[in-house]
Order: sequence, then structure tokens, then C-alpha cells
Amino acid sequence: MKKFTLRNELLLQLVESAQDGIVVAEKEGDDTILVYVNPAFEKLTGYSSDDILYQDCRFLQGDDTDQTAVHIIRDAINDQRPVRTILKNYRKDGSVFWNELSVTPFYDELDKITYYIGIQKDVTAQVTLAMELEAARAEIRQIKSAQG
Repeated sequence: MKKFTLRNELLLQLVESAQDGIVVAEKEGDDTILVYVNPAFEKLTGYSSDDILYQDCRFLQGDDTDQTAVHIIRDAINDQRPVRTILKNYRKDGSVFWNELSVTPFYDELDKITYYIGIQKDVTAQVTLAMELEAARAEIRQIKSAQG
């Protein structure tokens, strides 16, 4: 069997064809600056690459974004380790989306982190369904409690 070699052009085509949002970011002080986003990320968030490149990733968060999840991500970046969590974010139009975010550090040949690769999988439907199910369960508990 012939060994498969990934060329830069093919790799770019694969990343640009992915269904999940893929971003590349550089760490600059306390900021994680976006240097690349794929078309799936643009579709998921409603932002074009021209809108968001060279900004910190935090622009997707709102006041009600779970700070525990944010701290989990920040701690992993500070500890230079991969992380995966679910995060509430906002599209350009202000609508909410939930994403399973996976962040992985990328090391250069000197074993120094040069970039972070982020993959965002839209899990809005699953999170919404889980929240509706929990609300229904709470309502059933309340009804049972009221019935004595």
C-alpha cells in the first residue's frame, strides 16, 4: 500500500471542507488572537474572516457565557494542554449557539507552542433538547410535590 503524504494545498482544502468550525490562534499575553478561520466557522458564527481575524476569541462570548467553562479553557491554555468543553456563544446577529469546543496546542520543532487549533462542533440542538427535558422533569417534580 502506498504511503499517504499530506501536501499543504491538500491539507488546506481538507480544513476548508470540514463541517465543523476550525480556527487557528496565536497566544499574545492574555489574548488568543485568531489568525485563521475556515468557512464552517464563518457559517456557524455569521462572521466573515475579515470581521474577526486578529481579534481575541472572546468576542463570541456574552454576559451569560458560563464562566466555569471559560476558566477551564483558560487554565488549559495556561497549562499548555488540550481541552474540550461546551460553551455558549453568540453569532453576529446576536442569536445563541452552543458549541463543543476542542482546543489543542501546536508545538514547533523546538517544542514551543506556536499556535492553538480550535474545533467548534455545533451542539445547539442537543443542548436545547437537554434543557427542555430538564425543564419538563422539573415541572413534573413540582406537580408531584404539589399533589402531596
